[in-house]
Amino acid sequence: MLVISGGRLPSFNFLVILFTIVNTVGSGSSRITSTYIRSEWPSTDIPLDDEAFAIPKGHNAPQQVHITQGDYDGKAVIISWVTTDEPGSNKVLYGTSEKKYDFNSKGYLVNYTFSNYSSGYIHHCLVDGLEHDTKYYYKIGDGGSSREFWFQTPPNIDPDTPYTFGIIGDLGQTYNSLSTLEHYMQSGAQTVLFVGDLSYADRYEFNDVGIRWDSWGRFVERSAAYQPWIWIAGNHEIEYMPNMGEVVPFKSYLHRYATPYMASQSSNPLWYAVRRASAHIIVLSSYSPFVKYTPQWRWLRKELKRVDREKTPWLIVLMHAPMYSSNVVHYMEGESMRAVFESWFVNSKVDIIFAGHVHAYERSYRISNTQYNITNGDRYPIPDKSAPVYITVGDGGNQEGLAGSFVDPQPEYSSFREASYGHSTLEIKNRTHAFYHWNRNDDGKKVPTDSVVFYNQYWGEQSTEEETEEEPIKTIVSSIATF
Repeated sequence: MLVISGGRLPSFNFLVILFTIVNTVGSGSSRITSTYIRSEWPSTDIPLDDEAFAIPKGHNAPQQVHITQGDYDGKAVIISWVTTDEPGSNKVLYGTSEKKYDFNSKGYLVNYTFSNYSSGYIHHCLVDGLEHDTKYYYKIGDGGSSREFWFQTPPNIDPDTPYTFGIIGDLGQTYNSLSTLEHYMQSGAQTVLFVGDLSYADRYEFNDVGIRWDSWGRFVERSAAYQPWIWIAGNHEIEYMPNMGEVVPFKSYLHRYATPYMASQSSNPLWYAVRRASAHIIVLSSYSPFVKYTPQWRWLRKELKRVDREKTPWLIVLMHAPMYSSNVVHYMEGESMRAVFESWFVNSKVDIIFAGHVHAYERSYRISNTQYNITNGDRYPIPDKSAPVYITVGDGGNQEGLAGSFVDPQPEYSSFREASYGHSTLEIKNRTHAFYHWNRNDDGKKVPTDSVVFYNQYWGEQSTEEETEEEPIKTIVSSIATF
């Protein structure tokens, strides 16, 4: 299925074949609840001795290697890894030629205990002062146990810079998770926007909690060591377990996964922002205080004022609990955040809000419910051209399984929904258009299922003001050449 958000025909030449276009600020007449029934693999975690969790060879070899953006504009990365036998070197050697490391950066070391589990030595190293659009090679570890990887920095901040993001949520470490990860790695996307719930280690007890954090770190290394994953904490990262003497929220997550929060003037690593290519990405914490006057509320108010759509036209918000979802599971759990922030998102013309939490896929029309209050009775969302599209991608494959029950009938704000595992990609073409795909994991196969052409909220308005009036385009001979 292909639709165009905004009802305007893109004027570039990579569209071919027949599809029907549905204006996503329309009445919802094209609402779809997929009837696909998945014959899924069991939602059980992969055994620890499986090669998916292979421990690298060599004494004290670095493992669980992952990188994330390390500054506001993409000229730095934070490289993280774990050593298990002893601290070892906390330096990163790096350069622009393979096997030739002209530079080095020194990191820092943390570790922690959780119940009767003691972590390995967790290294975090900021590598900054990098050049945009450059491939860097890096080396970590000591002697014969050292390991080598590479990453590509993003292009310059520019409104017409093309860039492709992958979106994954609620991944876990099952065979379905592995299918999602492997299919994502074939997509050609350059950075993962991860919308929370990483390892699902909190479904274990005592020593096994930490062991499953370690296995997950090795599991995602195949991707996360080579391209940035932009992290969000979900409810499974809270790990409030007083029965095991653990009452500090996000303890494992915060020790293991660093974020560049200070670069966006945030006071907490659970909420922050980055700019990457032509996108401004805002990360929010669904499980930290966000009501009026709280630190997250104050920070977001300030950050939205920093957004410059002349430089980064695509404004994307990430959170864990969806503000709009028609699934029975976790129904309306994001309502409190919607009540606080929705008017800000509409006024700021946010393009897309990605969330996870619900283990299914759903995409909304552009709608808002900013007029509702307890006395006026206007409780239904309405079409709103200034509103974001809300997309739930909590379908990575974790052991809790799929959320297969949707509210019936399908609400008018819901465009497409299906309970299947998968991942998404957002392929930004320029300041005005982006291609979006959701790809179902059909029993181990990558199946493109929902596709949209998004028209940018800010630049769409600019173009409409400058051009003569046009009738909305309803059909077009078109399709997307590649998925």
